[in-house]
Amino acid sequence: MAGGQGSRLGMGEKPLVTICGRPMLAYVVDAFRAAGHEVVVVASHRTPFTKNWCRAQGVALYAAEGLGYVEDIRAAATDLAGVGEPFFTCVSDLPCLASDIVAGVEEAWRRAGTAACSTWVPRALCEEHGCRTQYVETVDGVPACPAGINILTAGDLGGPQDELQLLLPDRRLVFNINTREELVLVQDYLCRNRNP
Repeated sequence: MAGGQGSRLGMGEKPLVTICGRPMLAYVVDAFRAAGHEVVVVASHRTPFTKNWCRAQGVALYAAEGLGYVEDIRAAATDLAGVGEPFFTCVSDLPCLASDIVAGVEEAWRRAGTAACSTWVPRALCEEHGCRTQYVETVDGVPACPAGINILTAGDLGGPQDELQLLLPDRRLVFNINTREELVLVQDYLCRNRNP
């Protein structure tokens, strides 16, 4: 999902903000491709340079209306996925996402046999790394924040689906970039770990 304004970060099109010399979106695309998935970036009129980047990189695009995150997911699912077909959704500002996380989410979801899967990170882990926790829900008795990677089943997306809430205490998922402070934190973490 790469169609929003990125207004909280205030650095232009958020999917293209560079971390360790690469746009944030590149990390997400690479993680899904390495896990064996076809990637379609959902962009809008708000992210024209992101669309250009996708074209240059050979990444499939879906032009959404830019009405909102949920609305754009519904539109993309209606146009791209057959009824009853599962698909991942993921935010474009999750630069520490890796193929093992994607594969682990998919495996847990398949074992659960539910229509949907949402992923969550313990709030304490987010706070430990200095990341903001705007939305919190209790998952398996633990206060947790959404990680930004989900599975849905195409069809009736107007209401709730039978859902696995998957708690993932993986520090790579705490870095969902919405502010400049979080960008500095992820640059320090990711660049240091890529260049020991």
